[in-house]
Amino acid sequence: MNTGSAPSEFDLIRSIARHVKASDAVPIGIGDDAAVISPTPHQHLVTTTDSLVLDRHFTSDWRAKDIGHLAMAVNLSDLAAMAAYPRWALLNLTLPKNSSYATQAWLDDFVQGFLSVDDGVTLVGGNLSEGPLNIGVVLIGEVAPGQAITRRGASVGDALVVTGSLGDAATALRLALDNKPVHQALQARLRRPTPRVLAGQHAAKHVHAMIDISDGLLADLSHLLDASSDTRTPLGAQIQLDALPTSEALQTLHLPDADRWNLQLSGGNDYELLMSVPPSKVDALLDDLQSARTPASVIGQVTAEPTVKLLDPRGDEFVPVRQGWDHFQEAMT
Repeated sequence: MNTGSAPSEFDLIRSIARHVKASDAVPIGIGDDAAVISPTPHQHLVTTTDSLVLDRHFTSDWRAKDIGHLAMAVNLSDLAAMAAYPRWALLNLTLPKNSSYATQAWLDDFVQGFLSVDDGVTLVGGNLSEGPLNIGVVLIGEVAPGQAITRRGASVGDALVVTGSLGDAATALRLALDNKPVHQALQARLRRPTPRVLAGQHAAKHVHAMIDISDGLLADLSHLLDASSDTRTPLGAQIQLDALPTSEALQTLHLPDADRWNLQLSGGNDYELLMSVPPSKVDALLDDLQSARTPASVIGQVTAEPTVKLLDPRGDEFVPVRQGWDHFQEAMT
């Protein structure tokens, strides 16, 4: 480190490299022009990428470890939906010069948060640049040939199953924007979501289709139905609102049903899994998920009628305020 001055680009790269464990699957990692990785024989590679942007995905009051955790978790959630095993990550950081972000202290905490989410992932390289704060991640996983689960394949009569609970992150964000106290458990769902990697792997042999819930249940359900439909047989769904899984922390707020349903249907940032499951396999799926310590709930079914109906406990149809998160329409502030 340069004494008495800000750390250089190469100081910061070296500080990142110190957090990375050696791996036989990475003959050449951080420190060269490119990484060399050794995939498991007879496995297919699964890749995803995502970016975090200040005031779009997090705000300046977030701790570095929480930002790092989120950067890894959102990408892990994508691989979880494909039933893949996460293996390698590339990290691209753009840090403002002379800011609190371009320091070894912030970077150490960020990388610790990033790598602590899944100890099976090795950071193999990336890029470090100066400029407006931006965090980009490429995550690579593996899956056996023919075993990747996609959004395609849902069938009429399939049960719709979700892991965990819905609406916590959106509620935490809404309370924060309204300058109201946020329950610690809700805050954790927003800043430190749990990607359902093991659940996705356990679900693979049971489900027809699967997607992670990042933009909100309704938006991602629509993606799954659209991908599973063809021009002659579009699919729809029926959702029972009283079946939406609700955490204890969200229940303690005693929100009006309509307010809670809107947060659970459209709020986004849940990073749970939505699955389309043949009825004959629902019980086995729930048993397997329980063995993976992942709660799950049946919330509805796929229908031949090409609309999504949301039914309240009386059987009346509910109309949500919006369909889901749109990156080009909304922000956190």
